[in-house]
Amino acid sequence: MAVLGIAIIVVLIVALKVHAFLSLTIGALFVGVASGIAAGDVTKSYENGVGSVLGYVGVLIALGAMVGKLLADSGGADQVVDTLLRGRSGGLPWKMALIAFIIGIPMFFEIGLVLLIPVVVLAVRRTGARAMLLGIPALAGLSVLHGFVPPHPGPLAAIGVLKGNVGITLALGLLVAIPTVIVAGPLFGRLAAKWVPIGAAGAALEVGSGHHDSEPERPQDGTSAAPHNPQHAAPQGTIQGAAQGTTQGTSQGTAPGTVRTGTPSFAATLTTVLLPVVLMLIKAASDVWMSKDNAIYPVLQFIGDPVVALLIAVLVAMYTFGTAVGFGIPELSKKIGESLLPISGVMLIVGAGGGFKQVLVDGGTGTAIAKIAIAANLSALLLGWIVAVLIRLATGSATVATVTAAGIVAPLAGGLSTTHIALVVLAIGAGSLFFSHVNDAGFWLVKEYFGMTVGETIKTWSVMETVISVMGLLMTLLLSTFL
Repeated sequence: MAVLGIAIIVVLIVALKVHAFLSLTIGALFVGVASGIAAGDVTKSYENGVGSVLGYVGVLIALGAMVGKLLADSGGADQVVDTLLRGRSGGLPWKMALIAFIIGIPMFFEIGLVLLIPVVVLAVRRTGARAMLLGIPALAGLSVLHGFVPPHPGPLAAIGVLKGNVGITLALGLLVAIPTVIVAGPLFGRLAAKWVPIGAAGAALEVGSGHHDSEPERPQDGTSAAPHNPQHAAPQGTIQGAAQGTTQGTSQGTAPGTVRTGTPSFAATLTTVLLPVVLMLIKAASDVWMSKDNAIYPVLQFIGDPVVALLIAVLVAMYTFGTAVGFGIPELSKKIGESLLPISGVMLIVGAGGGFKQVLVDGGTGTAIAKIAIAANLSALLLGWIVAVLIRLATGSATVATVTAAGIVAPLAGGLSTTHIALVVLAIGAGSLFFSHVNDAGFWLVKEYFGMTVGETIKTWSVMETVISVMGLLMTLLLSTFL
């Protein structure tokens, strides 16, 4: 029944183009009825699953979206980019990966993607590098954070389903993420730039400069694109201006506090973005190394709780990304309200995935699959990765793959330690990123922004996602042998 339920979800999403929330709901109700749950209890089971996931994850998703919105609108993200792009151009791929890594911590993948790709294309025009040499590291940084590190929806949803610890998962997620970004980003980027030797093109070039006929001004280390007309090359220092030009400054008749008059400093931006991460890591460290009788232990537990840590970050961001750059409180309230609109669909999908998971559990499907997995001698870690890979390939949704796989392996994870549950979450996250293709919205975003063909996008973006998935699995398996 679970297989049929997943098949129904896949057909509805892939073939009939039904929204993932409706597809998951229909699949959950089918599995509930077919598994023998009393008809009057099927919807209760589904509702309990939705509530249990959204009651915890929904708040974190909303707070993370608020920080991301203020970071973008204040010019803080551009400040990070402009600061890190200074210096020698040879280190640009590594700097791009670092930029994406920093920006990707509080932002959803799609938001970071739309923000960063035009900047990447402008950097390509400035330095003469091939687009994929700088683009792949940026994409890898965003994608890895999306799959492995809270407060992104996938990891948070899996933590909620498996009853894991956010702080420990965050700490181990960063350990897995850093080498994974290095391999799938700057290192694979050099190979991808040879496979697809394109320059600045696509929608991102139009957003950044309005020119499609221009290419980089000078070659770099034998990886430059085709010759071009240098008259159209973007001058030094235009990245920040191009990105901010539509938001900075004031105009006659504009009410005070509605348009920003400055930009947050690099230090203020970095401090605000990393603040919730530091607080959650401190809580995780106190769990491991501090006695619960210590007077400061409850304080660290409180401020390191993900809800409190992100709430503190939002309040700090309202100053550093808000009043400090000229926004008034009414404008900040408006922006915070706007930040919640794009995430409504994500939250509904996460909730419906939780409902599907609960029906699987209440119908006995999870127990049956766990017995099969035990008979096949598969660990929860490896089973979680395989299931997530299959659902990712079928539906194109990393979030659906994460939540569904977490529900299926939940019975196996019941007796695991908190550390090993965190590793299962990371393995599922790795599987959920496997080989993005034509049924994934991210695939089309990357294709259009860089002006690539479907084949070129598969050779670059899709292969990069596969490298991330396999590297993530290998890192979790390695950590499981030592922890």
